[in-house]
Amino acid sequence: MGNDLWGQFADEWGPEKIIHIYEPRLKLRAMVIIDNTALGPAIGGIRMAADISTEEVFRLARTMTWKNAAAGLPHGGAKAGILADPALPRNEKERLLRALGRAMADLTDYIPGPDMGTDEACMAYIYDENRRATGRPKVTGGIPLDELGSTGFGLAVAAEQMAGHLGLSLVGARVAIQGFGNVGKAAAKFLEKSGARLVAASDSAGAIYDPEGLNVAHLLAIKERQGKVVEYPQARTIAPEAIFTLPCDILVPAARPDVITMANAPHLQARMILQGANIPLAAEAERYLHDQGVLTLPDFIVNAGGVITTAIEYRQGSVTEAFATIQEKIRENCHAVLRLMQEKHLYPREAGLQLAQNRVREGMSYRRRF
Repeated sequence: MGNDLWGQFADEWGPEKIIHIYEPRLKLRAMVIIDNTALGPAIGGIRMAADISTEEVFRLARTMTWKNAAAGLPHGGAKAGILADPALPRNEKERLLRALGRAMADLTDYIPGPDMGTDEACMAYIYDENRRATGRPKVTGGIPLDELGSTGFGLAVAAEQMAGHLGLSLVGARVAIQGFGNVGKAAAKFLEKSGARLVAASDSAGAIYDPEGLNVAHLLAIKERQGKVVEYPQARTIAPEAIFTLPCDILVPAARPDVITMANAPHLQARMILQGANIPLAAEAERYLHDQGVLTLPDFIVNAGGVITTAIEYRQGSVTEAFATIQEKIRENCHAVLRLMQEKHLYPREAGLQLAQNRVREGMSYRRRF
């Protein structure tokens, strides 16, 4: 690792390790960033994308540091990225994941889990190679995050707290979900159970809109069978970027980072933004929307359901325990951040960081310094 790369990311919190992995025979190009392990071994997902960068992986690893700390987990933050098309044939994808698993065998302070472009099967391959992965299929002793929708469940819990703060009823609330993948699909299901109405959804192939509401079960079946939300016949197809500016009560960005910026933030009509993805809002846009009265809480507060589940899986807990803990932790942290925002007149991210950084700083005080 060159000094310039270290200097680009290093601060008082980390990162502790930046590892680039290249296996030319298998065409594996990957990176692992272990950001901070003051609270325990780091947990963070493996993301697969053709355009992923070291900077993105670092930002995601740092988000995991705050997410795990804010959730009160005995874990630090890390992330891995694989430069590859997540739509690769399954056998090619398996070869890449297994090669990465072998390459990470000595990184015992990193516990990987699934993320965008990877799933429970991918974690089974990693676990088979180095006996260290969470979010695995149930048959391998794991708690399958995507099958259960842990992150989406946590988002619905956060939505209840945030809606209560706004005086907004979830019953009949209009929801638009950008990124109808594993997180977005689960969020749609759990928000519908709370009485909300999905009016728009998008994925990498396009977007659909029906102000009267989409049939979530029907859309999920179409997505499972045909892989594209635009195959849903009863809705109007719209440009993918238009989903951000539709009239709705709750906007859920659940895909890549930085999708809401100052280019589109002034045109948003949502009353509340539920950050299903990690770092979906640019910092300036997040502050701007808060000043405009749009409520959003940090990603590492509201979308922690998945990592809470992986931490419980790591210590061999149960699904029942995982869901109870998600509800307890996310509810408590939403209240804590909202209280700090009001009492100290802080922006949401400043309040969330204060909560998380205090816990990491205390953990770091017990680390060896001499």
